[in-house]
Amino acid sequence: MENILQSRGQQQQKQSFFLVDDHAAVLNGTAMSLKQEFPNADVVTAKTAQEARQKLKTLQPNVVIVDLSLPEKAGETCRTETGISLLREFLETYSDYNFVVQSANVAALVRIKPTIDAHRGGFALVDKGEPIADMIKRVSWAMDGLVYTPPTMRKHLEIKSEWMQVLELAVYEGLNDKAIAKHMNVAERTVRNYWAKLQDVLGVYHEEGKILRIQTELRAREEGLID
Repeated sequence: MENILQSRGQQQQKQSFFLVDDHAAVLNGTAMSLKQEFPNADVVTAKTAQEARQKLKTLQPNVVIVDLSLPEKAGETCRTETGISLLREFLETYSDYNFVVQSANVAALVRIKPTIDAHRGGFALVDKGEPIADMIKRVSWAMDGLVYTPPTMRKHLEIKSEWMQVLELAVYEGLNDKAIAKHMNVAERTVRNYWAKLQDVLGVYHEEGKILRIQTELRAREEGLID
């Protein structure tokens, strides 16, 4: 409920988005869809990796939406490696920013999985072949600090000790995020990030009418992570 109310509050506030894609039709279509969902939103665009680097230095967008197939400079050929390198750089430089990858080659994200795992902000992906409604939903998830990665990155459960500690303190000790943060000697935002990482690995996401934390606990029991 808290996340739902937060999302509604975000939609009432003025939002800002930074779109990076070399296709004008995709840029215009994405910008139009965001404007429809967030009427007061500011949308800034870039078509090359070089332009994206320059512009993001002066921006603080709610979400950065980036393609993986990009040219380094105007007139150069689009390459997935260019987009992957740019995304890795952004994730490391802007560690608290929220990102959405909108690409036809989302499987390539496996190449930078450790960087994605270490990122503290929201992170989600959407295949360009998916409906616009899915893109908007992933943008909202990212703004809420949630994480959604490719299924190929979630094939085998890789649960970090910090994530398990958060889960165990919540389930066995009944602690809330503030108390967990104090117990672990970390920021409360860090605890929320651990929850997001754990939920992504377990494949637990927002569902209408369901409480995310309870669904996380149930899924963790199914996987044998807790008794």
